[in-house]
This record gives sequence, structure tokens and C-alpha cells, in this order.
Amino acid sequence: MTTVIDLRSDTVTKPTPAMRRAMAEAEVGDDVYGEDPTINRLEALVAERLGKEAALFVPSGTMGNLISVLSHCGRGDEMLLGDQAHIFHYEQGGSAAVGGVHPRILPNRPDGAIDLQQLAGAIRGDDEHFPVTRLIALENTHNRCGGRVLPLDYIDAVGALARARGLKLHIDGARLWNAAVALGESPARLVAAADSVSVCFSKGLAAPVGSAVAGSREFIRRARRMRKQVGGGMRQAGVLAAAAIVALEQMVDRLAEDHAHARRLAHGLANIDGIRLDPATVETNIVYFDVIKPGWDAAKLSAALAAEGVRMNDTGPYRLRAVTHYEISAADIERTLTIVEAVLRT
Repeated sequence: MTTVIDLRSDTVTKPTPAMRRAMAEAEVGDDVYGEDPTINRLEALVAERLGKEAALFVPSGTMGNLISVLSHCGRGDEMLLGDQAHIFHYEQGGSAAVGGVHPRILPNRPDGAIDLQQLAGAIRGDDEHFPVTRLIALENTHNRCGGRVLPLDYIDAVGALARARGLKLHIDGARLWNAAVALGESPARLVAAADSVSVCFSKGLAAPVGSAVAGSREFIRRARRMRKQVGGGMRQAGVLAAAAIVALEQMVDRLAEDHAHARRLAHGLANIDGIRLDPATVETNIVYFDVIKPGWDAAKLSAALAAEGVRMNDTGPYRLRAVTHYEISAADIERTLTIVEAVLRT
């Protein structure tokens, strides 16, 4: 049977043998009482890697972002974020639905950044007609902007703006590890200007479950309360944290291989008739492209590729997304290109 090449997302990765062994052998305790030694070890490791005082293990990145927003904002407060942000598009409006936090969206540039002047102009003054602006949220890498990496000087500038105006800065760093590898910088440097950050272990790092948030000890104290409130208090969850520790220790550096595969895929797709793609926009492991062949749309191409054993998500009428990860080899990329070309020739 031909092996399926699954490029839908890096969330489809399976835990490695080392992760499975670590999970089976994990020392556990009751985390709600703070007694799970494996979770405590993971949280200390995350805080160290991100240069923050403390960290908190959570089941998902969506919960991590939600409790971060709830820890910074009260009901009726306002958060500024991009119109292409994952928090805005893919998290069921949880900040508004659960926390009563008003999202004010501003246009993302193609690289995922938000214009600094627009950010500054959107911060509300002290006026009883308006919600109080409390938070700016950035995303790095930026999913819907093609896995682009935010420049360090830009993040620093947003952090400086937030401090000057009495706001907090949260970074949705679900793929922060990819950004660090792409820039050749430490993850801590990428979030030095942030008051809080969420990171994921179950995407490119291949752990089966889990994310974390990090920030000051006071922020984590509030975030722990918010985690409990939304049902995220876990008991002997060290079996999950054990896999995340392996992910951090063994799977970060190899993300460069995923980036190389994504660049090869992008260059190959750009040379296929009926595909529109600028390879220069591919900086990490996410490749967006448009099908422009008459008579074809994204759903049709996605279905045709799936029939040939290649899975990609259609994300718009004519746009598809492919995401590389540790289960995708160089040979898989070449086979994918061959199949895409053959399908569009029919």
C-alpha cells in the first residue's frame, strides 16, 4: 500500500519512540496540588528556555491563549490583534465568549506584522464611550501569513509601545520554535519584549498533547487560576509533560530540516503551470499557494491530490496550504511535486 503524504498540518505528527518511552516511565503526582514532578520539571524548562520567571502547562494552545488574555484583561476591556490572527479566526471567539474581552482587529501586513502607527492610533484614550485597551497580541510564526517570522526589531518596538502606553504584550508562539530556528536566535530573545507567551509542543515538535504559557510569577499565578476556571486543571498529567520534555530536548534543532523541505516544495510548486506562488515568502514550514488553472479551484485540487495519496488543506476558494514536519522526507516532497504536476495536467 502506498504511504499517504500528509501535509495538512504539523499537528498530524505522531509521538516519537523516545516520547512513548518517557510517557510510560514518567514519575507523576497530582498537578492541581503542584505535586507532579514531571510537570514541574517541564514548566521550569519552558521558563528557562523562554527567559521568563515561570511557566504553566496547558492541554492546548487555544487554552493557553485564552487564559493569557483573561489574565491580562477584565470584562469589557479591549485587545488589539491582527485580522489574520489565529486567536481571531480559529479559537471560537473564546476571549469574547468566555471573558467578555473586546477584540479590535487591525490589518496584518503580508509578513504578519501590524503597522506600528496603526497600533499606536488604535489605543483608546480615557473616554467613557470606549472600552479600555489593555493588551496587544502578536503571532510568531504567523500561520495565515504563510509561516512568516516577525523581525526582532519589530517585536521590540511593539513591546516598547505597549510599555509606554501602559499595555501588555502577548505573543501567540505556537510555532515560536520554528521562528527561533529560522532566525538563528534563542526563543528567549524572540519574546524578551513580551509580558506573556504561549508555545506549543504538539505541532512541529511532535508531542501528542500540550502547550505552555510563560511570563512573570504574578502572571502565572493568575493564569493558573484561569486554567482551573476553564477546566484545565489536570491531575497525573506528567505522562503528557514527559513527551513535551523530549520534544523540547530532541526536536527543536531538527526543525531546520522541515524548513528546507518547505523551501524545496515552494520552489517546485512555483515551476508548475497552474500554480501561483512566490517562494521568497516561505520562511519556515508552511507553504501557501494558489491554483490558477482554468476550471480548477482549491477544493477540486485538494480532492484530486487526496485520491493520489497527498493530503493538503484548501484554505480559500483557490488557496491551499501544505505544512512540512518530521514525518515528511525529501523523497516525499519530490513525490508530491510529481503528483501535483500530473494532476494539473489532466
